[in-house]
Amino acid sequence: MATILTFAEQRDGKLRRASLEVVSEARRLAGGLGAAVTTVLIGPGTESLAGELASYGSDRVVVFDDAALGAYATEAYARALSQAISDARPAVVLLPFTAMGKDLAPRVAAGVGAGLASDCVALEAKGGKLVARRPMYAGKAYATVEWAGEPQMATLRPNVFALGQPDASRKAEVVKGSAPASSRAKVAAVGASAQGKVPLTEAQIIVSGGRGLKGPENFPLVEALAEAMGAAVGASRAVVDAGWVDHQMQVGQTGKTVSPSLYVACGISGAIQHLAGMSSSKVIVAVNKDADAPIFKVADYGILGDVFEVLPKLTEAAKAHFASRG
Repeated sequence: MATILTFAEQRDGKLRRASLEVVSEARRLAGGLGAAVTTVLIGPGTESLAGELASYGSDRVVVFDDAALGAYATEAYARALSQAISDARPAVVLLPFTAMGKDLAPRVAAGVGAGLASDCVALEAKGGKLVARRPMYAGKAYATVEWAGEPQMATLRPNVFALGQPDASRKAEVVKGSAPASSRAKVAAVGASAQGKVPLTEAQIIVSGGRGLKGPENFPLVEALAEAMGAAVGASRAVVDAGWVDHQMQVGQTGKTVSPSLYVACGISGAIQHLAGMSSSKVIVAVNKDADAPIFKVADYGILGDVFEVLPKLTEAAKAHFASRG
């Protein structure tokens, strides 16, 4: 039987939502490809996560439980994943298009001689082969991609592929992976900057602020609305370049690509570089006083008004709404 191999990214002993989306999509594709789903887990103490992966569709979980793999390092993780691919000989390899996936996938693809389609937004099984759809030219066009050989390797954009319904009765075979040789590089420490509880790329609601806020002293208006809505906070490149907020909050072509259920753009004009990072959001709400702002062309709902007047009212309305829901 053919195999679809997925990589499950975890952080602090918890599986990333993007990884569960990849497993769910692999389970969906398995029927059309006549394949079983194998998932690779890397890191010490991660075997306990195998049950959750099984509930989302994994038939087999390969665990590289090694203390040396506690902190992510490209070379060490690439060796482990490449070893799993060499052992399983999968027809398809899927990874999440996260910061880690963007770094890991190309190195693994080069090592195992696989073609890699990045940032895929749709996958389909046709005639026993995989067909992918991915954006090009900052989202202005889409390409349909097929592979000439195997494994067919792809990274999947977070929040685009449906998360399957977990089935607690599903069980998976758990296999110990052989620890890779020690890496030439060693991670001495990991410093995490302040961030919301939910990573920006996985957030279901994002409130972003732009240059229309006029100064860093006004950015708390965006943060207050985000807190009231239980949302992550994003920003345009102009705001980041001006030093108002950290680069990790930047949404756009040179920042992060997001696909939340709701994206609220506050004082953002909507340059093509920003639209490239958020135009795949399910619902887009724009708040801007410029009626000709490009953001209104992609927005589902537009509020033509001053952010300094609109945002406090939206924040109060959001607080009242969620308070009424208990």
